[in-house]
Amino acid sequence: MRNSIKVFAPATVANVVCGYDVLGFAVNAPGDEVVMRLTETKGIIISKITGDGGKLPLSPEKNTVSASVQHYLNHIGKPDFGLDIELHKKMPIGSGLGSSSASTVAGLFAVNSLFDNLLTNQELVPFAMKGEELACGYGHADNVAPALMGGFVLIRSYEPLDIISLPHPEDMHAAIVYPEVDVPTKDARQMIRSKVLLKDAVTQWGNVAGLVSGLFMKDYDLIGRSMTDVLVEPTRAILIPDFYVLRQLALGAGAIGFGISGSGPSVFALTKDAETANKITEKLQSHLKGLAINSLSFVSEVNKKGPVILD
Repeated sequence: MRNSIKVFAPATVANVVCGYDVLGFAVNAPGDEVVMRLTETKGIIISKITGDGGKLPLSPEKNTVSASVQHYLNHIGKPDFGLDIELHKKMPIGSGLGSSSASTVAGLFAVNSLFDNLLTNQELVPFAMKGEELACGYGHADNVAPALMGGFVLIRSYEPLDIISLPHPEDMHAAIVYPEVDVPTKDARQMIRSKVLLKDAVTQWGNVAGLVSGLFMKDYDLIGRSMTDVLVEPTRAILIPDFYVLRQLALGAGAIGFGISGSGPSVFALTKDAETANKITEKLQSHLKGLAINSLSFVSEVNKKGPVILD
């Protein structure tokens, strides 16, 4: 058993427009890093957090990384096992890119690796969902599942948990822009209406089925015309400056489809290549700059690996 480990876990795009809480995919950048060391003292301590601007708790009971790792240790029968955890945030908090998920997944992958991979990455998902529950009040899996498993995933069911890896076109890229405005995940979730019209539900079901079919068939046109959300996006778009202008700019520059990443404020476009993705991020950032809004951009293929050991 090794004494220490350093792990990177990727950011994720959840929902993928029409798949609220059931679809997500991982990207190569950004992401978070966790350094974990064995200690002789019983229990978990978080000795350092960097890159968070002092926002995240050092208390093991309140931090998503340590809380989910504790659930894992309880499960394997080592509740008092001694661990020292460092969390290095390499991505913005509250960006809609699965910030809490990346941290939690890095921690779980690290502790599971220290114990010689007692569980598969997919079997770690329920423990990661505990971290999401602590972060935003609801243990959804559309960030943690792709962060752990890589690629595109479908959460077919939550009770019982049923997660399916989906194929995708090999040359597909994501163009992501994070406008630096505040959209707390809890607030964004509370805005969503609890009842929907049957005709809207039928439209959404068709789009989710179309998107999944398009991924299997590697049919960009079908993927694009399925990336429509009539249930959640109309509400969340209000929180994102000039969302519909940004969408038109992206589609005009060659995007297959465009939408909100997770609860926002990050937006993303799917493209057929890196060149188009870079062109889209430039156009979106230029428009946001004209609104006096700073932004960050990321261009990435779909991440197929999930978390990786760095040392």
